[in-house]
Amino acid sequence: MKKIKFPFIGILLLSVFLMQLLPLQTEAEALPSYVKWGRIAMTKAQEKYPNSEVTDYLHVGKEDKKGTSVEKFKLIVKQDQKEIGVFVNLTFDTRTERLLSVEMKETQP
Repeated sequence: MKKIKFPFIGILLLSVFLMQLLPLQTEAEALPSYVKWGRIAMTKAQEKYPNSEVTDYLHVGKEDKKGTSVEKFKLIVKQDQKEIGVFVNLTFDTRTERLLSVEMKETQP
C-alpha cells in the first residue's frame, strides 16, 4: 500500500505544479470582442433615450472594411411603456479600436 501512495502523491504534486505554469485567460480575453461594443451600443442608446431601459440585445454581426470595422446591434428600448427597436452600428478603427461613428435607426421591436 505504501508503494502506491508515493507515486500517486508525486504525480499529484507534479500535476499541480504543471497547472501553475499554464497561462490562464483573463476575463477580457475570454469574452467575445462584440461584448465591449455591445456595452457601448447600449450606453449610446441610453444617451439618445435618457429615461429608457434596454430590455433586449442582439448582436447582428460584424462587417470588416478597409481599415475599419462595423459592429451591428439591434436593441429593444422601453421608454414610457412603449418599446422601440433601435439598430445601432458602431464604426471603429480596426487597429486602434477607436470609435469613429455611431449610427442609430429606429425600427419595429
